[in-house]
Amino acid sequence: MEAMYYLINSNLTMSSLEGCLHSDSQYVVVLSPEEWQEKMDSFELGIDMEINIDEIHSTKAEVNYDSVTGTFSLPNRNDMSAPYRKFAFALDEKGIVFIDPEDTVRKTINRIIATKKWRMPSLERFIYDFLEQIIHDDLQILEIYERELDEIDQKIDDDKETDLQRANDIRGYLRDLRIHYDHLMDLAQELEENENNFFKPDNIRFFRLFSNRVSRLSDMVHSLLDYTIQIRDTYESRLEVKQNRIMTILTVVTTIFMPLTLLAGWYGMNFRYMPELESVYGYPVVIIVSAVIVIGSLIFFKLKKWL
Repeated sequence: MEAMYYLINSNLTMSSLEGCLHSDSQYVVVLSPEEWQEKMDSFELGIDMEINIDEIHSTKAEVNYDSVTGTFSLPNRNDMSAPYRKFAFALDEKGIVFIDPEDTVRKTINRIIATKKWRMPSLERFIYDFLEQIIHDDLQILEIYERELDEIDQKIDDDKETDLQRANDIRGYLRDLRIHYDHLMDLAQELEENENNFFKPDNIRFFRLFSNRVSRLSDMVHSLLDYTIQIRDTYESRLEVKQNRIMTILTVVTTIFMPLTLLAGWYGMNFRYMPELESVYGYPVVIIVSAVIVIGSLIFFKLKKWL
């Protein structure tokens, strides 16, 4: 991936390494890990940061003496089960450098170039727009999850066949997003602290604004997580009701046939002097008695509302 250099003016304008380092405008640079190792001394950030993508596990920011460094670990919104997209950054009052082994940052910056134009350009406003692009489609995604959960819940209410595994998958995705939002809020709050005074006091509001947006998304995620738990409890409750119905039917059937089994066992003994064995009416009487027992039992259970 080729290095990319931008100056922050009314929008992002292409530049070069020398142009970024010697301009009065703040800059945005995108480098690969290899290019970062070659050129990091040019930015005078006072750090020796080696980027190992395998060691990036979360989104966070750390304040150093001459810079703020950090990492991003972003879930793939199109496929939440896919590997996270990971990259790092380093910034000071002069600009920000992204170290990205893929093209995640490049695509995000291209969207900013295509959609943003600033009346009062600043590094803080760029960072806000960059962070906003990360969560840009999240509200729509959460609404889609909510509609899916509504459909699953309705199927459970209608006693239709339900794919509860999908609800479990959504719950897993929501847990990932909850953790992701917590990390984003921590990062925004770290930037808002402005410990090194890299940011203008009037522009700190951008980080507070972003933190509030993420907080609202996090609240929605928590609500949807509660909804998934409610759906699971409803499903288990309905399943328990079905099982109870089956057990009731089995109990009723068993109760009805117990006296019939007694009759069959009694007359199956074939003792020599059983008078019913020689009676002309013995067989029909047993049939009538059995029918009366079955019908009487059914009427009794119906009256007791056990059927």
